[in-house]
Amino acid sequence: MSVLVTGGAGYIGSHVALELLAQDERVIVLDNFSTGSRAHVPQGAVVVEGDVRDAAVVTNILRTYRVNSIMHFAGLIVVPESVTRPLDYYRHNVQGSISLIGAAVQEGVPYLIFSSSAAVYGKPLVERVSEALPMQPINPYGMSKAMTEQLLQDVSAAHGLRYVALRYFNVAGADPHARSGYGLNKHPTHLVPAAVQAAAGRLSGFKLYGDDYETADGTCVRDYIHVSDLACAHVDALRYLAGGGESAAFNCGYGRGFSVREVLDVVRKRSGKEFEIEVMPRREGDPPVLVADASRIRDVLGWTPQYDNLDTIVEHELQWLESESRKDMVKAQIRA
Repeated sequence: MSVLVTGGAGYIGSHVALELLAQDERVIVLDNFSTGSRAHVPQGAVVVEGDVRDAAVVTNILRTYRVNSIMHFAGLIVVPESVTRPLDYYRHNVQGSISLIGAAVQEGVPYLIFSSSAAVYGKPLVERVSEALPMQPINPYGMSKAMTEQLLQDVSAAHGLRYVALRYFNVAGADPHARSGYGLNKHPTHLVPAAVQAAAGRLSGFKLYGDDYETADGTCVRDYIHVSDLACAHVDALRYLAGGGESAAFNCGYGRGFSVREVLDVVRKRSGKEFEIEVMPRREGDPPVLVADASRIRDVLGWTPQYDNLDTIVEHELQWLESESRKDMVKAQIRA
């Protein structure tokens, strides 16, 4: 395969690029580096700097590298931010997808894997969220993902493009070999890296948004999936389509939830460090509980996770932070 990975310099995209290269696929990364880092793009990938909304750039890549599959990660991803900046989210996430999918249809690319989200479900009133539930997003981020899924469904019916939409639950952890991880040069918006960086003293403390939800300990409950298991799910999805599989959506999670306080307890245990926790008001757009029914992805794609353990997820995050901290020290010594 010759695979275009949009947003391949970002957290999830870089891990997927690593897995594709491990499978001897040709990887072309398109990124504007507004949030991603060149340092996270694995060696062996072709890198093109540009914006997915630029149809001419995308078309040139598809032709030059004879791309026959696309994995689409490029976009904005912070739920609370989407509530205050909805226009930016629709411009980046929806317009970007329209431009990319239009170029794919024009150039005859047969397969596309879309980075979707459990946010498309909104506030489901069930213990386990299955793909059979309707999409009822409650924030602009979730709506942008739902709109792109609808776009893919309509384009698939009209033009034959086959796709898989992978609906992520909460992605966490880092590459087990510390080759990539969550970016450390920005304020973390994900729970696990924020807690790990607080434990390491890189942040002054941890902000806990809401402790009065209708859950066992008052904090939100989420299904946490290791980023490397998620990367493998993308490769499994590509194999599924290449083998004749029909367009579909799949949940990506482990099927059990942990509260924010439970995650913080694991970070304390694995790091051996205490850190200050400041309880803040609830954030807009946060549902109390989101846990996947992930049976379908296992049954249909044959996906078999390797790191289905919260302690392992946190440990790999800590290893990544330690590795990056050592690199920072070496750079500082060289500059000195």
